Amino acid sequence: MIHSLDAVPAGTREDVAAVVDRLAGVGAALARRIARGGLDEALGAAAGTNTDGDAQKALDVIADEAFAAALKGSGVRYYASEEQDSVLEIDPDGALCVVIDPLDGSSNIDTNVSIGTIFGIHAATDTPEGSALQPARALLASGYVIYGPQVCLMVTFGEGVLKYVLDPETGTFRSLGRIPDIPVESNEYAINASNYRHWAAPVRAYIDDRVAGTEGPTGRNFNMRWIASLVAETHRILTRGGIFLYPGDSRKGYENGRLRLVYECGPIGFLVEQAGGRATNCIDAIDQITPTALHQRVPFVFGSANKVARVATYHDLPGQETAALFGNRGLFRT
Repeated sequence: MIHSLDAVPAGTREDVAAVVDRLAGVGAALARRIARGGLDEALGAAAGTNTDGDAQKALDVIADEAFAAALKGSGVRYYASEEQDSVLEIDPDGALCVVIDPLDGSSNIDTNVSIGTIFGIHAATDTPEGSALQPARALLASGYVIYGPQVCLMVTFGEGVLKYVLDPETGTFRSLGRIPDIPVESNEYAINASNYRHWAAPVRAYIDDRVAGTEGPTGRNFNMRWIASLVAETHRILTRGGIFLYPGDSRKGYENGRLRLVYECGPIGFLVEQAGGRATNCIDAIDQITPTALHQRVPFVFGSANKVARVATYHDLPGQETAALFGNRGLFRT
């Protein structure tokens, strides 16, 4: 029975819809806790580190426990969370596996920047890890809740992307229907430019051409965005188009970027593809990569399909030709 969503598309698998409904219910409750902000200082307090060594906030732990508890009796067999070092079995008779980043971007709580919950739903297999370590193309549904000026649920059940907005008076997510495809044309790109010196030559070249603006091979000016919140970056791109890049770089521990394939890149990539966009690891499609570890990291590029394809084109150039070709590259004008 659906309680937190006011509607789901006809033909949606009932068990999958029911799980998304429960996730939305926890999201609504988290939105209220997040809105308390400084009124409950403990929510932003440090709570140690997770299994991958990243700092946790108290609210990270609260969110993780709340989602796991809400999924009991929902038909979910396995629960794989960024905050856990292994996959939890919730219901031995369940048919689904939920992969989740319970509170992405929690380090932004103190600065009042939008944060969110990212999730994906797979069919459960015979083993806990096997259920979670499936490529994104196998997802039955994925989405995120963004806790911002509007609390929105963006979700795909495999046929386009649906938008829901939380009505704070009723605690219900109200459907606004299917969103349009990601705009093809946009003058915005998102990357952490402070890491420029660590990037590989193709990434530097791609960004150099954007910085050059009308004086460069693109013949147009661009604006750079960097919110440092994956859900906020995704939400902007779904609305306005553009591209997000978190490449690997030469720093120790950043060779494959910092975003996790299972909990972040897979679900977001699947969602973006359903909105007419594209998601890659700079070269290969994210949904074709089979994870080998629960907390595996991958470079991540997503957004308007033509722009993501352009990044792959820069990587196709032979390394010894990069410097020469990028000196005069009219081929990259579009």
